[in-house]
Amino acid sequence: MKTTFLPTLLFFLTISSVSSSQNAVQDSIMLKKLYTTALTDGKAYDWLDYLSNEIGGRLSGSIEAESAVKYTEAELNELGLDKVWLQPVMVPKWTRGFKEYAYIESLAGDKTITNICALGGSVPTPSLGIKAEVVEVKGLDELSALGKEKLSGKIVFFNRPMDASLINTFEAYGGAVDQRSRGASESAKYGAIGVIVRSMNLRLDDLPHAGAMNYGDTPANMRIPAAAISTNGAEYLSSLLKLQPDLLFYFKQNCKTFDDVQSYNVIGEITGSTNPNEYMVVGGHLDSWDLADGSQDDGAGCVQSMEVLRLFKKIGYKPKHTIRAVLFMNEENGLRGGKKYAEEVKRKGEKHLFALESDAGGFTPRGFNFQTNDANFKKVQSWEPLFKPYLIHYFEKGHSGSDIGPLEGNIDVLAGLQPDSQRYFDYHHAANDIFEYVSKRELELGAATMASLVYLFDMHGTK
Repeated sequence: MKTTFLPTLLFFLTISSVSSSQNAVQDSIMLKKLYTTALTDGKAYDWLDYLSNEIGGRLSGSIEAESAVKYTEAELNELGLDKVWLQPVMVPKWTRGFKEYAYIESLAGDKTITNICALGGSVPTPSLGIKAEVVEVKGLDELSALGKEKLSGKIVFFNRPMDASLINTFEAYGGAVDQRSRGASESAKYGAIGVIVRSMNLRLDDLPHAGAMNYGDTPANMRIPAAAISTNGAEYLSSLLKLQPDLLFYFKQNCKTFDDVQSYNVIGEITGSTNPNEYMVVGGHLDSWDLADGSQDDGAGCVQSMEVLRLFKKIGYKPKHTIRAVLFMNEENGLRGGKKYAEEVKRKGEKHLFALESDAGGFTPRGFNFQTNDANFKKVQSWEPLFKPYLIHYFEKGHSGSDIGPLEGNIDVLAGLQPDSQRYFDYHHAANDIFEYVSKRELELGAATMASLVYLFDMHGTK
């Protein structure tokens, strides 16, 4: 026994090493094929062109969102997938109405018009608008410290900038966004009559950035209007308040919330050749804000997800597991699509192994965030040499994506594509999130990077 054990062990280790080497070569060839096809014969940019320039902003419950559902369903059908269908989901319907109007009024009566936009989900102002003194705060803690005596009857101006010292701009966003989401509900407790919030943007410009807010359990009769002000407007208002603390701010907005309406998640799939009842998902959200085309957020993620399936069909790759592209509805102001998909997965008892989301813009891909166990993360790290030729180097544990988040606990791996983030918040939720600012090559690189990760998990499975 002792004399034969070592040679036998060496034999199996040699066989294992040869097998691993062969797999690495095969994987490298496949990744090269995916990147080459995406960059020389891609479709994502054309899809985004139509989605952005022919349909436009796709606010949940809008005619444009309905048009986007029909368009992407038709395009997925054109790919010759095994199955394409619409998954019904009830979504909120909120409309902006006529363009908002605001000005700063000095003690001498001089008026300076400033750029604002209503935050998604906000109530309107009274028909004649509201005008009041302004109290500037840097955050919710400062608001609480001031109390009702200093805030009642005033407009609260939240002016905490995103932290420019943070390299990860999503971390900077996360550190500032609570004033947008909760500012109105918290301010109403102290008798404020309105809220103005500095736009979530790292650069100084004149573009107000939309985004969702919510009132929590605030009674309907206590809800106050909330709007975003451009970063230039915020800087000007803040500097003027230091000189004239009693100045007035006026704004008028005409938004309205309707009853929920039916919309759809758009789903296309390629049936797995050996494990058809085990699912892998790639997706983005089809809805956007209404100020622009929503090209970066998140038209890019949708067309990249569609492109993953098209690339597999184009190169003749037959996945082992069933691969789905899911275009989620209502990420921006409710996450109804993501929640509905997860509910249906649970109801049907579907086994999901892996999900990948693209919702950080169509910029140059850098890598991925993963929510998974150590064994799966170690597997991912072993693939880093395969991605190195494409300058993909970022493999970290972290938030994957909002729409696939509801699957957590019933899935092995959640992943989020991480493009270069330095420009993302220049466009996020603003009027300049348009097709013109999307790079065809960057978009295609992202699609190929997503397809590569899906391929690797399909070939090698999860743990």
